[in-house]
Amino acid sequence: MKFLHSKNRLEAVSDGVFAFAATLMVVNIGSNTTITSFKDELPNFISFAVSFFVMMAIWKVHYNFFRRTDYIDNWIIALNMILLFTILFYIFPVRSLLITGFGGERISINEFSNIFQLYSIGFSLMFLTLHLMYLRVFKKDRENGKNLKLLFFARHFFIFLIVGVISFLLAKFRVGLKYGVPGFVYASLGVLCYFHSVKFHKKHNLKH
Repeated sequence: MKFLHSKNRLEAVSDGVFAFAATLMVVNIGSNTTITSFKDELPNFISFAVSFFVMMAIWKVHYNFFRRTDYIDNWIIALNMILLFTILFYIFPVRSLLITGFGGERISINEFSNIFQLYSIGFSLMFLTLHLMYLRVFKKDRENGKNLKLLFFARHFFIFLIVGVISFLLAKFRVGLKYGVPGFVYASLGVLCYFHSVKFHKKHNLKH
């Protein structure tokens, strides 16, 4: 007997994980801060603020997926669980990079490389799961008449995956690490996604 999956419950548990991730980010922030120590704690406050809005941007990407399709099966559930696990993992290297960037604790070049690699792994795995989720619904969701849009986002997030892998390799082999090259490579996402969008819409005669 085949059971119908509940989209509402899947979204509810996903929102719970996002809330838990936000809680993990804020733990110990400001708990021992005084007027005199506020300046020393400022990198922690700034890193929390940036990390929070990064996570909210990821939440919006996740939210958009479930607005674009009603198709749910065991593969979507499994990929969603991997995505949620990755988000919990992802917040720690993000905060470490930000604290370092905003003048927090000093770390060695080897530690900096390791943090960047962790960041890139989390970033790549997150967008790999989104790519596979969109690819799955593109193949299965034949009722909503929006298959081209689902295919577009499957390819869109594949670009994110490729850039994350490139950043990992740059960090692994310490290419321009001192100057933050593995981080600056993410700036190419805007250009790559723009050209993908133009080419895709032209190929399929779609309006932007």
